[in-house]
Amino acid sequence: MLSSMDAVLHVDLDEFIAAVEVLRRPELRGKPVVVGGDGDPTKRGVVSTANYEARRFGVGSAMPLRTAYKRLPDAVFLPVDAPAYLEASKRVMDVLRSFPAVVEVMGWDEAFMGVSVDDPEALAREVQAAVLERTELWCSIGVGDTKIRAKLASGFAKPRGVFTLTRENWDEVMGGRPTEALWGIGSKTARKLATLGLRTVSELAAVDDSTLASAFGPKTGPWLRELATGEGGSAVSAEPWVPRGVSRERTFQQDLEDPDEIRTELIRLTHELMEDLERDGHPVIRVTVKVRFVPFITKQKSVKLAEPTLEVNEIEAAAMASLSRFEVDRKVRLLGVRCEFAQQGSRVE
Repeated sequence: MLSSMDAVLHVDLDEFIAAVEVLRRPELRGKPVVVGGDGDPTKRGVVSTANYEARRFGVGSAMPLRTAYKRLPDAVFLPVDAPAYLEASKRVMDVLRSFPAVVEVMGWDEAFMGVSVDDPEALAREVQAAVLERTELWCSIGVGDTKIRAKLASGFAKPRGVFTLTRENWDEVMGGRPTEALWGIGSKTARKLATLGLRTVSELAAVDDSTLASAFGPKTGPWLRELATGEGGSAVSAEPWVPRGVSRERTFQQDLEDPDEIRTELIRLTHELMEDLERDGHPVIRVTVKVRFVPFITKQKSVKLAEPTLEVNEIEAAAMASLSRFEVDRKVRLLGVRCEFAQQGSRVE
């Protein structure tokens, strides 16, 4: 049992974007819905989200729209409507803030709540009911004694459930799972861990920090082991969420082949991104360029700036330098550029 003062809830909205669209179009309830691009599945683009009815047929986020259409031609395909999702998210976060809790917003569809109650699982069900009543949206809630555990618990709670993961049941629930099941460990890191003989969460938790530090560095190595214990992590904070960076990308209906055309499109994207950067006022320290080659090979290259800046010429030059690191030997179907902020909260006036 969790005692008072140490509970963390992770609220994760179920199939959020698709659920918002179904609320706007009640006639779609019970039908497979796929949201992505401009809603035309014959064009290039990727799936932003799919509801559970569509996921049963193997349609999921980041899948090419054309693939989703081949797999499920009877689905309803809709365009992305970011303002509508932002407004729905705001209503949900307002509900969370109506409870005696510290609320840390993590994005459109998720937030942590730091609470001081004797029965956090009961509170989680109250929160879930209130969100449903006031917004008509379902959420799943993970209950934990750290943010790491609460985040993982919400995955076990899906859909529309509540799940508790604490120090008491951590080994039972997580110990035998692959390291990739941990929040923060992707497939590339999991493969590297496997070369060290560390395939499960319990194996990673038991290894010496020195072993991991040798393979991943003095900071990342011990951090990975801490993830495997479910301990650590920051406290829930009500400070406004600040993204680590901003990005723009574009999928081309006709492949780009001419190098000059590729550079021109990247410059165009960079200038579009500058509008967001100038509005936010956060200086940039790193520029990353993303290229998706035909048929569907995605690669990224980045350049770190000498010092934080909002000067368009320097950011554009960094984007061009990143592009020059690619061997462009195939046609290009997508370009993207991302600017990473120097640090959260810093601003250039």
